[in-house]
This record gives sequence, structure tokens and C-alpha cells, in this order.
Amino acid sequence: MTSQGLFISFEGIDGSGKSTQTKRLAKRLQQDGHEVVLTREPGGSVGAEEIRALVLKGDPDRWSAETEILLFTAARRDHLECTILPALASGKTVICDRFADSTRMYQGLSRGDLRKLVDCLHTLMIPRNPDITLLIDMDPEIGLSRAKARSTKEERFEDFGLQLQQTMRTGFLALAKEYSDRFRVIDGHGSADNIAADIYAQITAVIR
Repeated sequence: MTSQGLFISFEGIDGSGKSTQTKRLAKRLQQDGHEVVLTREPGGSVGAEEIRALVLKGDPDRWSAETEILLFTAARRDHLECTILPALASGKTVICDRFADSTRMYQGLSRGDLRKLVDCLHTLMIPRNPDITLLIDMDPEIGLSRAKARSTKEERFEDFGLQLQQTMRTGFLALAKEYSDRFRVIDGHGSADNIAADIYAQITAVIR
């Protein structure tokens, strides 16, 4: 499945500032004249948002890692079919807050040695990868503190604690080396303005 649009994903540990920066990049690209679709995972379509409510709320041990992999893959497939692929086919830029790399980390690495299972399901069911992935790198202790300060109902993964976030950071950095052709690592410790400027420079270089 080919497309004319540009598919951008944002990754990082909880509290790294992904949601803020996706919105800032979308606004900046729109000002430059690009048609932008801003979306998120899990979610981004009616069916996927219903699955989001299942996996992000409730007790941390509500689902096994294997069950979560199936739920996230189902949500991602619906998200692709209903939102991402149609937007790309019409030449729009899609900016997604998390994509398959988060499943590789949260379920494939941090909660068991299930990476091969995640990749197998991805190959079978997900026909499109991001063109560029922006990894906002953040100290896990700072990120978790920020995430918990939001005080939302969607804190199931934050409730696993600091050790999970530390494992995730290490895993994301390793993933950035594994997929170095599409990953760009962004230092998330600066000001929001400086981070946004770094991200914009990376994206405009790809567009050009």
C-alpha cells in the first residue's frame, strides 16, 4: 500500500512531552500550508478509541501482556483502515502520538520477552510503517513525575512504576539504533520551544 502523504510517529516514555509536541508540530506544518491529520494510539478511530478505554484504565494487572498485544494490534488495524491510510492516500501529513514501537516496548519488552510475537502480528496485520519516528528521550524519573501530575483516569501503565519507565527508555534507545533509517532522537530535557524547534528542523529536512 503506497501513499503520497508523510507518516510521522512520536515515541517516548510516559511524560516525555509527546502529546504537546505533536500538537505544536501539527500547527507549525499547517502554517506552512500542509494538510495535517493529528491522531493518537491507542485510538484514532471509533473502534480503536473503544479499545483504548479497555487497555488504559483499571488495575495494572487487568490484562496479560499477550492479551494487550492482541488488543493493541486490533486497535491499530482499525486506526490504519479508518484514519491513517485514507489520509496518506489523499496526500495529507499524518502525525501520530505513538504507534507500533510502543507495543514493541510496553508489551514486547517491558512486560515479558514477547518482541517476536509483536513483530509477527505487525507483519501480518499492519501494512504501513511510519516514514519518520521522533523519539523524545527523557529521564524516566522526571517523565513519570510529569505523567502522574496529570492525574487522569488513563494511568494504568504509569502505575507499574519507575522500573518500567527505566526499562522502556533503554529499550526505546535500542530501538532507535535498530531502525536508524527512520528514527530521530530528540533531547527532551530542554524547553518546550527548543524541543519544538529541533523537531521542526528534523521534519523539514525530510520534507525537503
